[in-house]
This record gives sequence, structure tokens and C-alpha cells, in this order.
Amino acid sequence: MSASTPASNYTPGTAALPVEHKGLLTVAVMGASIIQILDSTIANVAIPHMQTSLGATIDSVTWVLTSYILATAVAMPSAGWLSDRIGSRRLFLFAVIGFIVTSMLCGAATSLTQMVIFRIFQGFCAAFIGPLSQTILLDINPPEKAPRAMQIWGMGIMCAPIFGPMIGGWLTESYNWRWVFYINLPIGIPTVAILWWLLPSRAITDRKLDIFGFAMLALGLASLQLMLDRGQHVDWFESWEIISELGVAIAAFWMFVVHSMSTKRPLFDPAMVANANFLTAMLFASLIGLTMFGIFALMPPMLQNIYGYSVFDTGVLLAPRGFGILFGMFMAGRLIYYLDIRWIIFIGFSIVAASIWMMTGWAVEMGMSNFVIVGLTQGFGMGLTFMPTNFVAFSTLPLSMRTDASSLLYLSRSMGGSFGISISITMLTRSIQINHEELGARITSSSFDIADPATADRFGVLGDAFLRVLDIEVNRQAAMIAYLSDFKLLFFIVLAILPLTLLVKPVGQPNGPHQYLPD
Repeated sequence: MSASTPASNYTPGTAALPVEHKGLLTVAVMGASIIQILDSTIANVAIPHMQTSLGATIDSVTWVLTSYILATAVAMPSAGWLSDRIGSRRLFLFAVIGFIVTSMLCGAATSLTQMVIFRIFQGFCAAFIGPLSQTILLDINPPEKAPRAMQIWGMGIMCAPIFGPMIGGWLTESYNWRWVFYINLPIGIPTVAILWWLLPSRAITDRKLDIFGFAMLALGLASLQLMLDRGQHVDWFESWEIISELGVAIAAFWMFVVHSMSTKRPLFDPAMVANANFLTAMLFASLIGLTMFGIFALMPPMLQNIYGYSVFDTGVLLAPRGFGILFGMFMAGRLIYYLDIRWIIFIGFSIVAASIWMMTGWAVEMGMSNFVIVGLTQGFGMGLTFMPTNFVAFSTLPLSMRTDASSLLYLSRSMGGSFGISISITMLTRSIQINHEELGARITSSSFDIADPATADRFGVLGDAFLRVLDIEVNRQAAMIAYLSDFKLLFFIVLAILPLTLLVKPVGQPNGPHQYLPD
């Protein structure tokens, strides 16, 4: 079985799009993927500096992130259709060049309005880079090399979110927040030159666009993403904005499903949507996104606010997770030739679950080694699941569906990440409030030998200072309990998904069991 299409579609040992200098082209494709993924996380740490420079409020500056996410979610489902209509080469070059140009414009923005407009165009270009980069690496490699191609691709897109905050923090503190966007230029310009020279193209086909289906899906995704992004700011369902966005999302998704089942030319091929392995892979991709981005949303503020680490030190402590991912993907790339792929996925998720359970035992006073060990373990588990999940997704799909499948798989991972961030931050915020109230109620006159909190205000400045220190410590303890509660929730989510690995249909090793061994 091929890693991407049924074996009948290929000549063994032959790529769908053979190219010269495949290694150099792979580097260029990965360069485009890395700057795109990096930019989705690197800008987060620069938001406070942007707020001051652009004269924005706390609420309005978040549109720098929201506009990018919305544009990406809306445009991504059209990647397959555009690739067929104008050619994969033209679309990928347009996306990469557009991303670099809009990055430069974002760095030069002088107002919040300019920044949001440029971020919308940047997100639109980013929507095509992820799915097409995956498709290109599958196309230029023969079937038996597809797992290694997915291993290389996965290393880039999984590690960029980890190193992004560290790089962003260093650039912002050492230089200026504008370098968060300018950093794409030295990577992007040589990338475009190599792509222009070597990138092949799929055949152009006269494929009709399901305009109504695309409009409904785009509307549903935009409404859902807006709800997830804005929910915590406006207190979720206490706000009519969130209720309205949820209603629009449900209605739009419902109309998209009904329309797709009844039209002759739906946006996505019914055979792809009905493929059990692909649907299961989408579910796994969502879980990977939910877990990974949920933890990424929690770890930086935890390390900075609870343990007092700087932005750069926080990035350094998160880096072992990236090295764990690299090693996990390397191992998965080897194991896939010998083990049932379902066992690899099961073991990977089990390791992730075990590492999250280790996090539930963390304490307020703790050394760096705990973060390093858990990070390496968790990264290894994530790396072990990522590439086999992609292998399962493409194992029974024909070549013609690759770009559509890549866009849906990428979208599933992104939406899972959005859910993970929203759930984690919402649970954290509410738990801190509840825990602070409960802990505060337990402080009595006998809690301290040196002073009675109830009469501390009688001592003037010293009393006020004592109460402030006490409040800070109560906040810290309340926040720690809230973080541990979030980790427990993520643990149970991963644990509940583990049995679903049994839904995956058996997939043979590339070229059949043990017939092909890596170099």
C-alpha cells in the first residue's frame, strides 16, 4: 500500500512528479512551511509592544491575531480547487511570495487598521502554504519514501510553534516587535528563488467550484473561529455576540452538509469524506492540535507568572519538547516499516497521556529538570503519533484528492488547536477566580503568627504591604491549582480518545511488510 494513494496509481519507485535536486526543493518547501507556522505563534509575544506602538486598546489589539486566524480558516477549504484551476506551482509561488510581501507590510504598519488589513492578506496566503507543502512533498517522493517525507514535513510544522515564542521574545526584547515579521524575509527570499527554479506543477483541470458549499463552509468556519477567539473576552454565553456566532456556525455547517449530500458536484469528493481512515486521521489531527496548542497556551504564562522565568528562559524550557518531537518522528519513521501503524499511534498517545498526568503532580516550588523531562517525554509522544496519522490519512486516497485531503487535515489540526486554546484559557480563568475565593475564605486570624490579616490595615503602610503580599501568594496558589485542573482535563480527553485507534483499518507498511527498509 502506498503512503498516499492506492498502489495501482503508481509505478513502484517512481514519484508522481519526479524532480531534479529533490533535497534542495525539500529544503525550500520546508522553509516556506516553517515561516508560515512560525508566524502564527511568534507574533503573540509581541502583542503588548504592538499595542503601545499602534495606539490600540487591550481588546482591539487582539484583532492582530484574530484577523489572521479567520482569513486562514476561510481560505483553506478552497486550496484543492485553486490548485486544480491555476496549477499547484502557481498557487504555491503566489502564496509564498504573498506571505513574504504581507509580512514586510505588517512590519511597516503604522496603525492598527493597517496591521489588521495586512494580517488578513497574510492569513489568506498562509492558508495555501500548509496543505500544498504537504502535497508537494508527497508528489516528489516515490510511495516508499512518503513516510520519510511526512517525517520531514512534520518536524517543521510541529517544532515551529515551540521555538516561535522564544524567537519572538528574543527579537522583541533585543530589537523591535517589527522584526517578528521582518524575520521572514531572510528565510523567504532564497526559498522563493529555489521554488521558482525547481518546483513542478500538477496538471491544470477545469474543476467547477461549489460556490454555495464553499460559502456555507467558510461562513461556518469564520463564525466558529470568531466565537472561540472572542468567547473569553465577552464572557461566552453571557454575551449575545457568542450566541449569535454559534447559531450562525451551526446553521452554516448544517446547510453545507445537506447541500453536499444533494448536489452533483460538492466542494469535496464524497469518497474522501466517507473514507474511514481519513475521517479517523482527521479526528486524531484534531486531538493533536487540541492537546499541543492547549498545552502551549498554558505553559508560557505558567512558567512566567508562577515560577518567575523571563520570556526567553520560558522559550528555552519549552525547547526540549521540540527535541522530543524530532526524536519521536525519527523513531516513527523507522518503526512504521516494522510495526502495525495502529500500535504506533496508540503508544504515542499513551505516552502523551502519561506525560500530562506527570504534569498534574507539579508543585509551586520545583526545579527546571521537571519541565525538561516532561517536555522531552511529551514531545516524543506527539512526534510518534504525528507522522503515522498522516500516513493513515493518505493511505487509501487516490492522488487526485491529495490537496483537498491535505487542506482538510490541516484545517482539522488548526480547529483542534483553537478549541484547545479556548478550553484551556477559559477553564484556567474561571478556576483561578473560584480557587482564589475558596483559598481566601480559609485564611483566618490563626493562619499567621506574625500578623492577623483581619487587623492588618491598622498598621498603615506595613499592613497594606502585608495584605498585598498575601493576595499575590493566594493568587499564585489559586493559579497553580487551576493549571493542574487544566492538565487533568487534557489528560482525560487524551485517555478517552485512545480506544479510537481501533477504528483505523489495518494499513500495511510501505511497499508491503518488510519489503522496503530505509537507507
